[in-house]
Amino acid sequence: MPPPVTRDQPIEPATDCYVNNAARAPSASRNTVFRAARVRALRGVARLRRRYGALLLAVPALLVVGTDLLLRGDRIAALPGKYWGSYLAAAVESALFWGLLLFVAARRRGALRHVAAVAFVLLAVCAMGTQVYFHKAYATYLNLDATLFGTSFSHSVFGQLKADAENILTKLTPPFLLAAALVFLTRMFVRPRRRRLAMGLTTLAPVMLVAVFVIPCSYRKVQASTPDVIYFHALGGLAKKVMGLGDNLQVQIRPGLRNPPKMPTLSANSTAGSLPKKPARNVVFVLTESVRADVACSAFTDSCPAQPETNAAVPNRIALPQLRSNASTTAIQLAVLWSGLEPSASRQELHAAPLLFDYAHAAGIDTAYWTSHHMMFANSRLWVQDLPTSHRIGATDLDPLADIDLGANDAFLTERVEKEIGELKEPFFAVIHFGNTHVPYMVDPAQSPFQPSEDSKDEAKNEAYKNYYKNAVYLQDKSIGRMLRFLKKAPFADRTVIVYTSDHGEAFREHGQLGHTGAILDEEIRVPGWVDAPAGTLSDAEKAALEKNKTALLFHTDFTPTMLDLMGLWDEPQIASYKGKMVGHSFIRPFGPERETMTLAMTNCSGVWGCAYKNWGVMRGSLKVEGREWNAGYRCYDVLADPLEKNDLGAACNDLVDYANKVFGEPPSGK
Repeated sequence: MPPPVTRDQPIEPATDCYVNNAARAPSASRNTVFRAARVRALRGVARLRRRYGALLLAVPALLVVGTDLLLRGDRIAALPGKYWGSYLAAAVESALFWGLLLFVAARRRGALRHVAAVAFVLLAVCAMGTQVYFHKAYATYLNLDATLFGTSFSHSVFGQLKADAENILTKLTPPFLLAAALVFLTRMFVRPRRRRLAMGLTTLAPVMLVAVFVIPCSYRKVQASTPDVIYFHALGGLAKKVMGLGDNLQVQIRPGLRNPPKMPTLSANSTAGSLPKKPARNVVFVLTESVRADVACSAFTDSCPAQPETNAAVPNRIALPQLRSNASTTAIQLAVLWSGLEPSASRQELHAAPLLFDYAHAAGIDTAYWTSHHMMFANSRLWVQDLPTSHRIGATDLDPLADIDLGANDAFLTERVEKEIGELKEPFFAVIHFGNTHVPYMVDPAQSPFQPSEDSKDEAKNEAYKNYYKNAVYLQDKSIGRMLRFLKKAPFADRTVIVYTSDHGEAFREHGQLGHTGAILDEEIRVPGWVDAPAGTLSDAEKAALEKNKTALLFHTDFTPTMLDLMGLWDEPQIASYKGKMVGHSFIRPFGPERETMTLAMTNCSGVWGCAYKNWGVMRGSLKVEGREWNAGYRCYDVLADPLEKNDLGAACNDLVDYANKVFGEPPSGK
């Protein structure tokens, strides 16, 4: 026991306790301050939750509409009044869908909140990232038609997307970051206050998730819907198709088996009226892919940057500087170039018409078709498998592992032509069809003079992407140039006429679209063309006519008449019924007055090839009307006075608009 304390002894303070209390007093004060500050902050957050938390649920739809306005605000503003209801309904659908999904993701507990959060982020990335990417490339949104269109050559689609992976990633990243941030903020600020309401909305969310894929929307012509709604509708339609429930969905049109008539025996040296008998001559038709007129050199020039070897190989060629295709789709243009029919002809007509190979074979002319194109692309093999040729090869004959888009290397095609063309019996008709300038374009980094060059479809890199395309043209030129040099030195060279063109052009956002098949504007249909005719292969009259006609507006519909004329068959009486269905004229003969009033239909939606987005046009002389399904009516251009097609002449083309409406029967929206 401690000793008792006496009165005389001083009482010592509890020193340790005093010191500890003194030391803790400031800390306790600080804790009190911190607790008070935290309470105030929590109360502030609570007030924000009560006042504005629910507004977070509307942010996704606002971002969707805002993005839509940035991408196509002018089109939305120009919507006819009858479409505003459709767009408003789509915006409400978008708001309900994203709001419900985000609400469930904000719940405090349960596994469903995590499922909803993941679904919200992934669907936002897919819907908005895809639509922004697609619109930047094609000036419209991915819809059901385009989705079904792509399924018929899915290997091609996936290959092209893989080639543009970096650009796609840049379009997917912003929606990913925004969606993740919205989930985080919603979980912080949204607190469902009524249990029954929360349970009801949670139950409604999966119902809305299913409904958004099946609710109809305006997706085709004017696309009077928000981009996310169009996207979900497209996926829903695709699912129906896969499950066999889409009987009412648009059938994707692709080439089928031809059923041409049995041809009578023809004479390749027929004489009609007072026309002199034509000499037998060989015809080689060199066809390439997606080469624009302004990249190639139709006329010989001292400098031809993208086609130096072709330019040097045929210096005496006769240029066709105002040549245009009638569509910007390869399958359609093959039908036009070989049959002489317009792309607006019916599927039955296009599959039943004789082709140049049929005419030549009936006249005893040997025929060949060599191509580096892949015949499995959209089943195009069906179109050519019964051609009456003695020699025919496709991409997989040249390279069993050929890419479905690029085909086999064009150098392999040249090697095969050099090996086999000497086996043909004269006179012969041969088509040599190159393909490496098809997207995604074959290039060699060591032989790419056009710089900067990138294979990205990012809008900001458009010029670099166009240079990438030019480098593909440059690489292909080495194969075509070598092949032409071989032909010019062959034993049959002085008896052989060579005709060259491209199936169509290629757009680089001159009017918003990228690539081809999207329009019949000149960037997609104005193509290079020339004729190389050695001395003696054309009569004086034919050469004079060609010299006169070379600067005229020419079209691919003129090629079948010209090829038949070169083969000596144009005056054969037995083909008169087939000639009557052709709208073009042989350009090695003088054009008659009917040429001035010739009116041509142009479209990428044909009986041999459907289209993801409908587009139409008509030309008479230098006047062109063109329309796409999302445009408010047709636009009118004078392609000679306005080669960039910037000045809409409006009423100057009213008669052509009437003609287009009569031919196509479904004008652009708003008319």
